[in-house]
Amino acid sequence: MPIQPPTHRVERSIRATTGARLVAGVDEVGRGAWAGPVTVCAAVTGLRRPPEGLTDSKLLTPLKRTALAEVLRGWVTQHALGHASPQEIDQLGMTAALRLAATRALEALPERPDAVILDGKHDYLGTPWNVRTVIKGDQSCVAVAAASVIAKVHRDALVAELAADHPAYGFDTNAGYPSPTHRAALEELGPTEHHRLTWAYLDALPRWRHLKLPSHRDALAEESLEDSGQLGIF
Repeated sequence: MPIQPPTHRVERSIRATTGARLVAGVDEVGRGAWAGPVTVCAAVTGLRRPPEGLTDSKLLTPLKRTALAEVLRGWVTQHALGHASPQEIDQLGMTAALRLAATRALEALPERPDAVILDGKHDYLGTPWNVRTVIKGDQSCVAVAAASVIAKVHRDALVAELAADHPAYGFDTNAGYPSPTHRAALEELGPTEHHRLTWAYLDALPRWRHLKLPSHRDALAEESLEDSGQLGIF
């Protein structure tokens, strides 16, 4: 079944029901990577006809995605990118890191949007933003699809630059995600300063397991146990 192109249906609904004038689409990339930042793009497109072939970035080949991102950067009314570093992800946890990156993107827009269309079912932004979550919004909503493509191409290029200093990890081809090359380099060389040290991949690396940091959730659980006296700390 052919993929249906994205539309402005959700944006029109938000405008009609809330009176919003400026609606931004927001999407993230890098959530499941072992290395590199999580990146969020906020894009405003208005109600114009989108470029041919626009859809979720994951459904496009790298070549088509790169070419489309170049078109989109000139086509969108405005867009901005925000990042949360691996260290911020380790310190805050992924949900808070996503909120930080998305807030940075939205606040970098030339105009503050009246409403935000957020890809997925979970609102990780919250107040003070007026958020509408849309499952598979990167396929169905023009602004979110545009944000998806711009974010993916930008982050891939950002992580690829790390390959110059860390060629063994394959960052120029895997964008910091799991891959056989990435795993083999980790086993031999251990994590770099660009890796997330709360991630479970370290559990499978006996030589480097000692570098794993407690996740934000683990730290909160430990604080709760300490407060209740269950850790045997007196």
